[in-house]
Amino acid sequence: MMQDLAFAIPGVDEAMSFAEIMKHVKSMQYSVIVFDTAPTGHTLRFLSFPTVLEKALSKLSSLGGQFGPMLKQMTSMMGGQQDTQEDMFAKLESMRAVINEVNAQFKDPEKTTFVCVCISEFLSLYETERLVQELTAYDIDTHNIVVNQLLFPKRSSNCEHCKVRQKMQQKYLAEAHELYDEICHIVQLPLLTEEVRGPEKLKEFSKMLITPYVPNDD
Repeated sequence: MMQDLAFAIPGVDEAMSFAEIMKHVKSMQYSVIVFDTAPTGHTLRFLSFPTVLEKALSKLSSLGGQFGPMLKQMTSMMGGQQDTQEDMFAKLESMRAVINEVNAQFKDPEKTTFVCVCISEFLSLYETERLVQELTAYDIDTHNIVVNQLLFPKRSSNCEHCKVRQKMQQKYLAEAHELYDEICHIVQLPLLTEEVRGPEKLKEFSKMLITPYVPNDD
């Protein structure tokens, strides 16, 4: 029963997967671990897992103290092994210890930071603001925002569509600077003509995250 209850917690599969990853990470020699997360709604739910699970497992542990003897007696009467319940609560305590560590690492700015990525449009900027506020509420460090797919049409270009889109992008880019300049570093990345796939293209693309992109205006 307690096992069914534990695995009925919303999102427990994802959270346990994350905890399992953390176990493996500890034994590996990596200087940086990168999680490429899903869109805002899924990301916020994912980031809340450690806190939610920490509270849920604490509750389950307290219930074990209240109902453990009764459940043990019922298990024995039904022909089950008497140590089953103890094993279950021991596993829950072990899981809680891992989740506590995950939670602590999430909130340690020396170990974890969140890089927000958006495009220069109203909805994306709105979602980014929501994300930054939630990250702050979770005590998760964030001080970098990447604004992707920006247009830099050449002066000689006759593409009216490009110019209109750039004007719109510049409007929301200005709003992003107004909102975040005091708390975040904003990185501007251009809309590329091809996909970024493979090690070499990734290395080339990553340079723009460090060195500000300067458009060719010829």
